[in-house]
Amino acid sequence: MSNSVGFLWKDATFVPEVRSPTVRRRELGALLRKLRTEQGLTVEQAAERLMVSMSKLSRMETGHGIATPRDIRDLCDLYDVTDQAEREHMMQLAREGKQTGWWQGYDLPYGTYVGLEADAVATKYYQSTIIPGLLQTADYARAIHEVVVPRLAPTRIDELVEVRMTRQRRLTEDPLLNVWAVIDEAALRRVVGGSLVMRAQLDWLVKMARRPNVTMQVISYAAGAHPAMDSTFRILEFGGSVPAVVYVEGLVGWIYVDRLGDIHRYQEVFQSLCSISLSPQDSIRLIKKISAEYEDALIS
Repeated sequence: MSNSVGFLWKDATFVPEVRSPTVRRRELGALLRKLRTEQGLTVEQAAERLMVSMSKLSRMETGHGIATPRDIRDLCDLYDVTDQAEREHMMQLAREGKQTGWWQGYDLPYGTYVGLEADAVATKYYQSTIIPGLLQTADYARAIHEVVVPRLAPTRIDELVEVRMTRQRRLTEDPLLNVWAVIDEAALRRVVGGSLVMRAQLDWLVKMARRPNVTMQVISYAAGAHPAMDSTFRILEFGGSVPAVVYVEGLVGWIYVDRLGDIHRYQEVFQSLCSISLSPQDSIRLIKKISAEYEDALIS
């Protein structure tokens, strides 16, 4: 594992799964919630008829709980699901929801997010102070983890950088993840790891922006105030019937927003940010200009 400026990739024997157990549980939960509401039942009523706790049923519907084959059988009976193919589909989702994702062995505090990202079809980023994780170089990511409080052991930092680089495979390997990143100019100018690291990081952004599945826009200082100055967030979108989710990261925790009204608000804010940002072409010009400034700093 090199400490030089560059990009760390996990060896070819480590291949992330395509079907995320985290997303399978959410897909199953959304389906169960739809079936319950179609029957005109509240969570309390359904739980009472199944003779289970409300919290258990609620956790299954939100994708946080794991459903057993017996749970699915009983729920299908309660909700009058007679189509055998539909019942088998839910059984399959439950089985896949119990599998172990590649990221679970790393004991990540944000493991739920990685599980969602692993099966997303698109993500929309807004970052105000750092480069989005999926677009970071290994050395930039390492510099970020080296200042975490409380301090991390070097071996733990190695693991976290490895996770971040493995996640980036979604940008270059099928099924490709579509990424739309809106980055504040402050993130480009904050010197993380030194000028050498920053120059390589910005050059990497320019390279990634050429990919057909990556759109990058910068909010320049000249744009002034905007509706997300005190926030950072990511909107994850999925195929099929899996609902979108917003991930908001904070110093002491992570929030997952999945109410439709709240998601719509974040979508509106993201569109507003795009409208005041530089165009993708002008954004790349600004990134190249700032990269050249780091190059000058190295020479002087």
